Amino acid sequence: MEKETLQTVTYCESAMSCATCVYAGTCDLNGVNKLTVYDIFGKIPLPSTEDFFPFVEVRFKNTRKDFFHIETNKFYVGMPVLVEAEKGYDLGVISAAGETARLIFRERGLSTNAEEYRKVYRAAYQKEIDLWQQLRSKEEDVKIRARRIAESLGLVMKISDVEYQADGSKVTFYYTAEERVDFRELIKILAKEFSTRIEMRQIGYRQEAARLGGIGSCGRELCCATWLTDFRSVTTQAAKYQQLALNPSKLTGQCGKLKCCLNFELDAYKSALTEFPDTNIILSTEKGEAKSVKVDVFKKMVWYAYTDKENANVVYKLGVDQVNEIIQLNKQNKKSAPLEMYAEDLKIETALEWTSGGNETDFDSLTRFDEQDKKQKNKGKRNRKHNKKDRKNAKTNQKAQNRNGNPKRRKKIHVKKKKNNTKEN
Repeated sequence: MEKETLQTVTYCESAMSCATCVYAGTCDLNGVNKLTVYDIFGKIPLPSTEDFFPFVEVRFKNTRKDFFHIETNKFYVGMPVLVEAEKGYDLGVISAAGETARLIFRERGLSTNAEEYRKVYRAAYQKEIDLWQQLRSKEEDVKIRARRIAESLGLVMKISDVEYQADGSKVTFYYTAEERVDFRELIKILAKEFSTRIEMRQIGYRQEAARLGGIGSCGRELCCATWLTDFRSVTTQAAKYQQLALNPSKLTGQCGKLKCCLNFELDAYKSALTEFPDTNIILSTEKGEAKSVKVDVFKKMVWYAYTDKENANVVYKLGVDQVNEIIQLNKQNKKSAPLEMYAEDLKIETALEWTSGGNETDFDSLTRFDEQDKKQKNKGKRNRKHNKKDRKNAKTNQKAQNRNGNPKRRKKIHVKKKKNNTKEN
């Protein structure tokens, strides 16, 4: 009965569907939260011999999470609970419990010693949830006022987020700064302004993007705000392995750092590039020396161009096996045939791919519609010219008819005269 009464509690002030709610993605009381955990074992009954797992994961505002110890098996995923804080209590929502929490502990290698964790007191009542919602509604105004105070003090820092403790006894300010900031005077002013304890917590730029959330250039929500928890270092070498242009506007995310997704496929590229020869090797042919220009990992192709100015404008596409064959000849102090001889075989293959519906590079060209547009424009110009000529000819014909007399007009007059003659008769 206790579980049924807790489910009737109204958690959201807007009383709207989560799909149409204006707080979707930032609310802590629905299924569209940051770092949401899917309860994979939620509907699977436990065996009678298995004891319940005495730990749960509780989610607070944005990406802040922590594990707490429970003494009974009355808690379930989605339940708002009161938990132990450093001073007072805090309110959060259970995001993982039971076997799902056990699996998380096992994967992360966490200790199961109950003394190392704080406790869950009980389920939250409606009045405590209402107080929590009132405090949450103040956070945006508090953040703006704190930014103005920090600016008046001349502090080089950015306050990105504010979080109230559920009992209102503490406010945590999350900020980013490139250098060390002396905010002792700021804490005094903020404590006097808001009449509560103040905690300043510095976070990195990646953590800031994870807390605030957003949409990436791929069109999806940021990985750091949805599922990514460990922030590994990303270097430009990862972009070079994947043959990406070193364009900062495309390689950096909303945090201003290199995108974390550059590491996702890096291992696959490294293993594929082991079959490719070193791009710094110069090929020696009868026509001259050639250097590598581009590498296609998926098609296993390498583009080469001659180093001399006369033939540098032409690029030849070779297979990996052909390049290795030329390198073996060069190691024997022999010059290979010109690159045109090796590229001839590939021209036949690409023609077959074209007829069989394969993807050709021309399909991906950004200017593939330009020629059509030019033809359409030229066609429109020709049509306009013809229309002008037709209008001129029509005008000249009309003038000639006016000079010679309009036969249609004469016919009408003749008909009128006939009508008058019939009336007289």
